[in-house]
Formats: sequence, C-alpha cells, structure tokens
Amino acid sequence: MHAVILVGGRGTRLRPLTDTVPKPMLPIGNQPMIQCLVERIARHGVTEVTLALGFRPEPFAEAFPNGRCGDVTVHYAVEPRPLDTAGAIAFAARFSAITERFVVINGDVICEVDLSDLVATHDRSHQAFGAEVTLHLTPVEDPSAFGVVEMADSGQVRRFLEKPPAGVTDSNVISGGTYVCEPGLIDRIPVDTVMSVEREIFPVLVDEGKLFAVATDDYWLDTGRPDLYLQANTDLLAGRRNQPYVAVASGAMVADSATVAASMIASGVTVGDRTVIRDSVLLAGAHIGDGAVIERSIVMGVVGEGAMLVDCVVGAEGRVAAHSDLVSVRCPEPQ
Repeated sequence: MHAVILVGGRGTRLRPLTDTVPKPMLPIGNQPMIQCLVERIARHGVTEVTLALGFRPEPFAEAFPNGRCGDVTVHYAVEPRPLDTAGAIAFAARFSAITERFVVINGDVICEVDLSDLVATHDRSHQAFGAEVTLHLTPVEDPSAFGVVEMADSGQVRRFLEKPPAGVTDSNVISGGTYVCEPGLIDRIPVDTVMSVEREIFPVLVDEGKLFAVATDDYWLDTGRPDLYLQANTDLLAGRRNQPYVAVASGAMVADSATVAASMIASGVTVGDRTVIRDSVLLAGAHIGDGAVIERSIVMGVVGEGAMLVDCVVGAEGRVAAHSDLVSVRCPEPQ
C-alpha cells in the first residue's frame, strides 16, 4: 500500500524552531516526527511513501538516505510552487504514478488510529456505497479551527465544514488528517492547480454521497504550536503513548550536578552545572549555562548562566543573556 504524507508547510506557528528545521523533522522522543510516522504506518502494510514536499526539502532526503526508512521505500515529490492540500496530494500521486487505493496523512499530526481498521472500513464502504474517500475523525473540545464532520450511522458524511464559526454545528468530531482514497480522487484535481481538498474536494464528495468517515477516540495531537509540540514529548514521558523513546540521548553532555525532570534532551546538547530542566525539550545545538532554570520551554540556542526561562521558545539563533528572567518569550522574536 502507498501513502502520501503532506510535509510541505512552513510551520509558521512553531517559529523560530522551524526557521531552521522543517516541522515534521522536529523530534518526538529524540526521533524525527516523520520517522516515527513512517515506522508506525509500515506496521499496517504501507510499503511505499511519497513525501509531498515544498519548504526546505533537503533535510528529509538527508533523514532517509538511499530513499529508505526501514523496509519502506521513500519518494520525494517537491512541488514547484505551493499547491495547497489537494494540489499537493495530486502532484505527489502523479509523481509516484499511484494507480491503486492509497492513504493520505498530514505529517505534523500524531495519531494512533489503527490504520488497518481504517482501510478495512473504507473497503467495505467502497463496495457497499461507492465511497471514494474515508476520513478518520477524532473528537476535540474546540472544533472551530478544524474541518468538522457530521455523518450518518452508515458512516456517510452529511456535512464537511472547514473551520466553522460557533453555532453552525453541534458536532465536535473533526478530520484527523488521515484518510483512505480511491485513485479516482486524483482525476478530480487538475494538473499543477492550487486547490484545497477541505474546501473544494470534500464538499463535492459530500454532495455525491462518496465521502465517508470513521470516528475513534485514539490518541491524537496536532503538533503545530509550541505548547502542543512540547506536550507531544511530555506525553511520552508520562506514559500516555506507547512509542519507544530516549529521554536523554547518548550524545548529550549533562553535568552531574544538573537536575533533569520530565524532559527530553537531544544529542549535541550541553547542560551546565547546577542547572534545573523541568518539563522541557532541549534540541540539538542547545547550550544551557551553569545555574540556569528551564521550565516548560523548548530550546535550540544558547541560554546564559543563571537565566530563568518559563514557557519560552529559543530558536537556533536565539541567545538568552546571563541572569535573564523570561516568561512566555520567543527568541529571536519571529518577524
């Protein structure tokens, strides 16, 4: 089975982290997010993956030398210009000459839905009702920032509402960013055309009765904001997920006098004497000076001695002066 993974976005909500690292290449449990995803779907029969790329494609090729991730063959479809979601799907599918049923997955979402069950449900809906796409749905407290779905008992989608205002629907289940598609979907999207699958394709499929869905309550998290990316890591440490991880990578240099609690520390990080690291993620290249305190923060850059950071994000070019006291600051400030 073939999967198209959408990884072409700029990750602007995660800046300044994504000024130097594409969002799906950021690590979860000291392993790139995209690698975790490919390894997970490989366990459900995916043998080929096409990465729908745009912004900064080079790190992805570096992550999968020889076009392999374990037993999965990896292809790189680099858009000549941003084509939006439908355009990116069609570009990637044509690039890899996909002619059979395939899966589409958003590369910045962590989702533990059983992909085998989702495919099997799609096959039944396709045979019984002519389903062309089957969405995975997940419940959220505030669905207003997502594609909200209303469906019948049969699984047929009655309405697909992209980011609806309050009061438009009572549904709290949203498209989780994983869906199974028939190859005919590709023919609906003109070559080299900017088009949204959520706004322009799914509503047409609803009208034709060919959009279906399955709702589950599996672990699901959109990692697009710093607090959610941090949560993706701390959820692992708290045992809320089953993914293997390494809390402190072997290449990290952590002083014996440092205190590290509920945190991820990458290879290439230096942590000085008497530092305190709590509920945080220190990414490759971070240097934490002696006596610094880091809480609920993500750091790629340099933090001076005696500084205190709470709910902060420090990018690769960030420099926090010694003895600073920062709360809810991004350094450098995104422009």
